[in-house]
Amino acid sequence: MRRVAKLSAACIATAALALTATACGSTSSEDDSSSSASAGSGKDGIKIGLAYDVGGRGDRSFNDSAARGADKAEKEFSGSIKELTAKSSDTEADREQRLTDLADAGYNPIVAVGFSYATSVDKVAAKYPKVSFGLIDSVATAKNVDSITFTEEQGSYLAGVAAALKTKKDHVGFIGGVDTPLIKKFAAGYVQGVKDTKPGVKVDVQYLTHGSDLSGFASPDKGKEAASGQLDNGADVIYAAAGSSGNGAIEAVSGAKGTWAIGVDSDQYNIPGLSKYKNSILTSMVKNVDVGVYDFVKSVHDGKPLTGNQIYSLAKGGVGLATSGGFIDDIQPQLDAAKKKIVDGTVKVKTS
Repeated sequence: MRRVAKLSAACIATAALALTATACGSTSSEDDSSSSASAGSGKDGIKIGLAYDVGGRGDRSFNDSAARGADKAEKEFSGSIKELTAKSSDTEADREQRLTDLADAGYNPIVAVGFSYATSVDKVAAKYPKVSFGLIDSVATAKNVDSITFTEEQGSYLAGVAAALKTKKDHVGFIGGVDTPLIKKFAAGYVQGVKDTKPGVKVDVQYLTHGSDLSGFASPDKGKEAASGQLDNGADVIYAAAGSSGNGAIEAVSGAKGTWAIGVDSDQYNIPGLSKYKNSILTSMVKNVDVGVYDFVKSVHDGKPLTGNQIYSLAKGGVGLATSGGFIDDIQPQLDAAKKKIVDGTVKVKTS
């Protein structure tokens, strides 16, 4: 049995996805829960601290991907996990306090899930040089930090190719949670993929919130409203890189006959909470945050902590398209050809 303590505390809003993003998030967890560690873990088992982005575990997207990586490591290395979940109203001080609380409680490694932790990770890591920190979707400068980044634009390019090949109205859409540089990478890749495949296809691009308002990653109602608007405007394929807000977009698409949603970060076709919409999910741009988190925790467990910037690219399997449901089987040759061009450098995918 795993031991997980879920604590709400000052918590921030991110990624990314986030970024999960790419990309990304929801409301803070107010529940504290824990269970006994397995008999084999003992007090010497690895103690993993997770500082989630807005939405936390259960967002069905970005944070859940990070959680899967931590869960795998916890089970494999007989460890325990403490989780702190962000709020969209968090300040920089809240983020620093969250990381500090985990360090003071003896958790090592500590994973900051999302780009909004970038500044706080550098500050806190400097104060705890013997603790290994992981930062997702941004690059830190502190020596004891493993920056875990992804080529979201490359995976999103493939999503654009799929959208262009599947649209029957030559009109598709993109919904970003917040207009941050990270989410703009998703948009740029998607638009380029569409246009390189079918130049005449119209692409609507919309962001739910702007600037420092990160609630766009945690507002399914806003995602649903935006998707409904794009559907009414004529789009029949919609890609959302918006954390849990994307769940609302998927719901809206599922209610419109002959339309497709493209999921993000996790393979959303296989997410239990979205199962009633799965036949409307064409594919998902999978961002393997779980792999990055697992690799980092394993490196700490093995006594050789990763540092610097680990880039998970399309070529390395860091991003890609899910095939669940079989809805893109008929266009797989075109997708494989597009992937090959990116990997061999024939196609350079834009990031903005």
